[in-house]
Amino acid sequence: MRDEKIFKDNWSFLEKEAQKIKKISMRDLFLDKSRANDFTQSFSDITIDYSMNRINKDIMKALFNLAESSDLKNEIKKMFSGEKINITESRAVLHTALRNVSNNPIYVDGKDVMTEINQVLEKMKNLSNKIIKGEWKGFTGKKIKNIVNIGIGGSDLGPKMAQLALKKYSNRDLNFRFISNVDETNFYEDVKFFDPEETLFIISSKTFTTEETMANANLAKKWILASMKDIESIKKHFIAVSTNAGEVKKFGIDPDNILEFWDFVGGRYSLTSAIGFSLMISIGYDNFYEMLKGYHEMDMHFLNADFSENLPVILALIGIWNNNFLGYNNIAILPYDEYLSRFPAYLQQLDMESNGKSIDKNGDKVKLETGPILWGEPGTNGQHAFYQLIHQGTKIVPVDFIGFRKDLNGEKDSHDRLISNMFAQAEALCFGKTFEEVLETETKDEFLAKHKTFEGNRPSNKILITELSPKTFGELVALYEHKIFVQGIIWNIFSFDQWGVQLGKVCAKKILKEIQNSLELNHDSSTNNAIKWYKNI
Repeated sequence: MRDEKIFKDNWSFLEKEAQKIKKISMRDLFLDKSRANDFTQSFSDITIDYSMNRINKDIMKALFNLAESSDLKNEIKKMFSGEKINITESRAVLHTALRNVSNNPIYVDGKDVMTEINQVLEKMKNLSNKIIKGEWKGFTGKKIKNIVNIGIGGSDLGPKMAQLALKKYSNRDLNFRFISNVDETNFYEDVKFFDPEETLFIISSKTFTTEETMANANLAKKWILASMKDIESIKKHFIAVSTNAGEVKKFGIDPDNILEFWDFVGGRYSLTSAIGFSLMISIGYDNFYEMLKGYHEMDMHFLNADFSENLPVILALIGIWNNNFLGYNNIAILPYDEYLSRFPAYLQQLDMESNGKSIDKNGDKVKLETGPILWGEPGTNGQHAFYQLIHQGTKIVPVDFIGFRKDLNGEKDSHDRLISNMFAQAEALCFGKTFEEVLETETKDEFLAKHKTFEGNRPSNKILITELSPKTFGELVALYEHKIFVQGIIWNIFSFDQWGVQLGKVCAKKILKEIQNSLELNHDSSTNNAIKWYKNI
């Protein structure tokens, strides 16, 4: 059980330590020549150097004690064993089962879920091989050349991010598009140059009732029928990823083309389920399975490693320290790899939808800061955009730099320049440049020197990976998944529900009826005026 007394004692100690260390510069902390080695930890292909944070050994010890007093070890075991830790929805949380390549039994309500998971994985393998080999023909007999994934949230961000991240390993004979926005522009611009007879749609919706997804699915259906004029064509041009077989059949999709997933997998954690089917088509089953291995290796590391050596736990605790004790409520994810350009957007949902909560597990208002604001872009583009604020702004923004040793495209000079920039940015954020140093090396003009001074003491982690492969990609995503879980446990909130997305949907349905019909408007004056403006009243 969570030991509230020990937890509060550790929390109080950390609050006092935060006030002390704020007075110590990073330059002074790095006078200790062993510092980088003391605050670097590796597992498999990933190394995390977290030495460029305002921490010391006493602080890290207290943070590990904080995790212990949160009953974190037991909470991790509960998740992996299939207990219904998603209390508000009475569900297990078993995205880890999706990549359980060791195939150990995992039970939910007395049933080993691995049997069905492996059956769906095998079905995905067979269907994807047919498409890749050109054996899947459209209604008119043409080979499928275009794959369009229609989903939203985790059913879109995950596959889209991953397909780009692993593009080096993808089948270039196929075109991939990802449609999510209910704005019809997203649909029509993405399919504009596609031949309907060569296009396959994957409709990803657990309930097959998600409003945005079904609106786009119906646009796709209309587009296919406009070309082929036969309702039977739907069976050759649509696959469904859903739990609602009844609605899928009503839509016209062949029951043999339904890929199942389960309510113990949240949308934002579902990439390794059938939601990742478009990714499997892109990179092939073998690469997809290598990705699952990477996820599983990080899962097992998270489950078994001591906290002091546990990468997700360390990353989570550094985030807790920066957010709750130093007051830095942002975090920037800055991958120095163009293939990971959508990774910050993916993590945005993963983190902010999971831990953007203000009610704790007891139903009380939280008394501390929970999830940070997460954002980012790939380097080096961001250096010529928002890095100015990170270096010299009034807001402190902790950074996760993500870099790879090996270049995938054989351009070593370009990669040397890229990674040099990443290391330099971390160094500059940490140590800055003093007023005196500017006067000595750049200008004698004191007015100008003030503007060229960098305070430093801006925290960052360097996440260093050998190369971007399906396996290391799986390790990286799982690292962040488990980091988020740890932080939710320490904040004592539920990380696996997302009630915050519901209210806006309910309001939108009401407004849609008022826009499309002559109904009395019963909103505030601003909303009423906006509806009148749209209807040109």
